[in-house]
Amino acid sequence: MRLLFFGSSPFSLSVLEALKKVHQIVGVITQPDRPKGRGRKPAPTVVKLFAQKERLFILDPENLDQKVLEILKGLSPEVLVVAAYGKILPSEYLNLAPFGAINVHPSLLPKYRGPSPIQWVLLKGERETGVTTFLMDEGLDSGPILLQERVSIEDDDNYSSLLEKLSNLSAQLILKTLEEMEKGTLMPIPQDHQKACYTKKIDRSLGLINWNRPAREVWNKVRALEGWPCAYTFWKGKLLKIWKASLGEGKGEPGTIIGLKGGIEIACSDGSLIIRELQLEGGKRISSLDFLRGHRLDVGERIG
Repeated sequence: MRLLFFGSSPFSLSVLEALKKVHQIVGVITQPDRPKGRGRKPAPTVVKLFAQKERLFILDPENLDQKVLEILKGLSPEVLVVAAYGKILPSEYLNLAPFGAINVHPSLLPKYRGPSPIQWVLLKGERETGVTTFLMDEGLDSGPILLQERVSIEDDDNYSSLLEKLSNLSAQLILKTLEEMEKGTLMPIPQDHQKACYTKKIDRSLGLINWNRPAREVWNKVRALEGWPCAYTFWKGKLLKIWKASLGEGKGEPGTIIGLKGGIEIACSDGSLIIRELQLEGGKRISSLDFLRGHRLDVGERIG
């Protein structure tokens, strides 16, 4: 099929790579270059880099205006595929192609609509998630479902591992969706809007740990926010990022160190968290054991 692809993130890239092997990509629309890194130099999305390498037609507009719409009409797409593009498509874009616009969303809709479903299923302690393909309408992730596939969330999953699972699954599911669409065998199913829940955009403030919460809730935060912004606390006035942790069974005053064997164990309101990997402000990501070799911590000392 002749398709237009809208996407910007690493999740998007997996979908695009799969589509490129089977279908004709007439255009790739992605976010504009944004400042990144310490130098804050504008950098392209991973989708743009791939499209440049494959010599695909690329647009990275700041706004999806009428001018962009006319350009896309001239490409005569049969279908639009959208995966973590980062902008809401105006209603007139949804009718650009005879087969409509298909969104690839990393959750089991109608649950976890919105911009950050992978992080939020971990934050909420879900044991299962998946990928949904659906026909886009003017609502937010509210169109009729085409296909869904489920995947289990394991205790050792964090954001990176779950992203990889869902990226691989999404690549398979979009190809199956387009194949069935061409055959005319798809039966779109309206979503049950009464069961919908929405995610919000992840910001840095969400990473701050409240040690007065249950240990499992804190642990879920560490898993969900691994990479960015990271779950964090403070030690001696410096920001302390927690990259990896496990659940403990210790008890004590929330926010105090209750053990230093095998990791830094901190009491929560219910149970404890054992820090395995961390990063002190201005330093590198290291194991807690390496951290303890260079820093003095004491049982009973308060963190945060």
